[in-house]
Amino acid sequence: MSKNTKLINKLLSKPKDFTWAELVKVLKQFGYVQVDTGKTGGSRVRFVNPAYPPITLHKPHPHPILKRYQINDIVNLLKNERLL
Repeated sequence: MSKNTKLINKLLSKPKDFTWAELVKVLKQFGYVQVDTGKTGGSRVRFVNPAYPPITLHKPHPHPILKRYQINDIVNLLKNERLL
């Protein structure tokens, strides 16, 4: 099993310790690119892919662990788009 597959399986299990860096890796696998939201964006980060809807999230801080609702939203979106 590849590292990418393991990371996707970890996301699907909806763990309490899924990090921002792991999410970025997963989204890059699906062709998403992080886009700068500008000065007024604050901690909001946008990921775009021309073939799929954009994903906008607040980057977690001070700890890089994603909140449960963020993981649920991402998994649901990726499933709805038939990426998972």
